[in-house]
Amino acid sequence: MALHVAVEVVRESETSLTSQIQHYLKREISEGILHPGTRLPSSRRLADDLDVSRSVVVEAYGQLVAEGYLEAVQGAGTRVVGHLDAGPAVVPALLDEGRVPAVRWDLRPGGRNFPAFPRREWLSCYQRALYAADTADHDYPPLAGTPALRVELGHYLGRLRGVRTTADQVMVVSGFAQALGLLCAVLPGLGVTELGIENPGHPGQRQFVHGSGLRTVPLPVDDEGIDVDALAASGVRAVLVTPAHQYPTGVTLSARRREALVRWAREHDGWVIEDDYDGGLWYERGTTRPLALQRLAPDRVVHAGTASKSLAPGLRLGWLAAPRPMLDQLLRARARHDLGSETLTQLAFAEFLRSGLFDRHLRRLNALCRSRRETLDEAVRRHLPGAEVVGRAAGLHAYVRLPRHTDEAALVAGALRRSVLVRGAAAFHAGPGGAAPALVVGHAHLPRSGVAEAVRELAAVSRSSEGSSPASPVRRWS
Repeated sequence: MALHVAVEVVRESETSLTSQIQHYLKREISEGILHPGTRLPSSRRLADDLDVSRSVVVEAYGQLVAEGYLEAVQGAGTRVVGHLDAGPAVVPALLDEGRVPAVRWDLRPGGRNFPAFPRREWLSCYQRALYAADTADHDYPPLAGTPALRVELGHYLGRLRGVRTTADQVMVVSGFAQALGLLCAVLPGLGVTELGIENPGHPGQRQFVHGSGLRTVPLPVDDEGIDVDALAASGVRAVLVTPAHQYPTGVTLSARRREALVRWAREHDGWVIEDDYDGGLWYERGTTRPLALQRLAPDRVVHAGTASKSLAPGLRLGWLAAPRPMLDQLLRARARHDLGSETLTQLAFAEFLRSGLFDRHLRRLNALCRSRRETLDEAVRRHLPGAEVVGRAAGLHAYVRLPRHTDEAALVAGALRRSVLVRGAAAFHAGPGGAAPALVVGHAHLPRSGVAEAVRELAAVSRSSEGSSPASPVRRWS
């Protein structure tokens, strides 16, 4: 294998070439530039690249092997040894949940809680996109995204979510994290320095917004969604909401609150960021997913969606439908940070939408998620007396309200001892206290037997704690 490595030698130096090569590689390894496990070129190849005798490189490699910097493996060449510890991974604040222990049942929402990726269909679309791509498609992409995907997203958002938009008002982004970062960069220019957020809500998003320089203002959520009266009283001029399937409680913003929220935006020159994080995942029997809030006020609402829940977060595919003036500012902000999203993935997703394969995938995924949710509902009824799964049957997680007397922290800690990792509602609230005990359960990725077994483990922990009398329903989430 014709590997290359950058090695600097000075032929006029009094130091021998062998010593120069040895010292250079030792320094690169010690400083972490050459990582543990990195393969190096063969002695013959490096000698040719440096135009030196092969014996010079053989001697340098031999000294480094003797000193424990390199290892020579029969049939596998020469490598940097693996004794150096890798540094801690840097995790974006939007997703950081700290170190995760190895457990049998991981019930966290997010993380690896997503179903199987449609490999065969995606490969077919990617191949068609690759074969059809011309020279222009391999150039730097438009900042707003490839025209083909923006057209398909306009069609998709209109027919599935009722979004009022056109292709020239759609922007393709690298997931909702980038969308939120761009919005936080643009809002101060509109006189907005505070962002209202739902409470409870995504704890990582709170951190992310703080890190972007805006102050967050928690606003209470009840069984009708965000409290718009509290929003009006807060004085903020922008708010981030999850109206179709509130995160994490699962409630839907009522028609009355939707109208009030739009009225607030118009009367206060306000902006609404609609996070449609699990857009195509709705499997509640006898109901249809509410249409986008954006359709009621396309001039005041920025609609944001993502493929992270419906396909995979690793694709880093998201989109915004924004009023034209806002979109222009978002594009200017993006130009300061990157040169657009990767083209071939965009073209493959455009083909996935155009061919109808995405719709077919969503139908399969919704059927799978429904069966898991029904199993969760039954397991909670049977094994956790007084507990209740609340909120809409949608997305990849469910909100399990616990009896009021439950010690949520003790239940979460006890579950971990039984190899069940689950998040309590307290982790999603801004500030201590005020949270009724509940669990936020990611269920869609587990087999039905796994869902039931995990709940039985939770029940075993619950039985071992004091008291088990059911509590009256809790109407307020914060």
